[in-house]
Amino acid sequence: MKLVDDFDEQRTLEELLDASKPPVPAECQHLDYLLFTPFRYAARGDSRFRRAGRTPGVFYAAERVETSVAEVAFWRLLFFIESPGLAWPANPLEFTGFVARYKTELCLDLTKAPYDADPGRWTHPTDYSHCHAVADEARSLGATAILSRSARDPASGSTVSLLSCSAFDEVRPRRRTSWHLMLSPSGIYARCESPSKTLVYDRSTFAADPRVASFDWMRG
Repeated sequence: MKLVDDFDEQRTLEELLDASKPPVPAECQHLDYLLFTPFRYAARGDSRFRRAGRTPGVFYAAERVETSVAEVAFWRLLFFIESPGLAWPANPLEFTGFVARYKTELCLDLTKAPYDADPGRWTHPTDYSHCHAVADEARSLGATAILSRSARDPASGSTVSLLSCSAFDEVRPRRRTSWHLMLSPSGIYARCESPSKTLVYDRSTFAADPRVASFDWMRG
């Protein structure tokens, strides 16, 4: 709205911007953008169950909001770790939390046998090779979801990684909430106003990751 004069111009500008983006996969076009976005874009780098590049998309979620917030907090922190000249933000970062319903006939549960024999393979802080291999296995079996433990949540909450748009049981997300993350030399503070919830991550929370363990939290 800062660039245009009215809502019609805003809509036109948004349509022009959207036309410049990669096409939404045909099997995802009926979904809300919050659901199809991970399947639309190439991955800039490796993630837990997805290789970098124009590889099959993965929608990362969690069973509990606390797990999702911990994951987001870690990745926001990593952004600043990898941007040494960037000062801590003066204002809180804003995020939207939401609920998405899914249904799948086949999923891989890495918390159960035979996958739980060496659980560290699935939660290694930097080595995703085992996770990429099991994601390949899941797709070859026709599974559309992977259940696992969060590598970042201090409580090791359960995560849900959807491998296909077909896993969504509804076309729109439910129960959107607003979250604010504040990063500072003392750690990360996450706050949701309604329903009221506060989560705090101090310097040691994510220190199992060597990039965090060696990070100098004192910056401008």
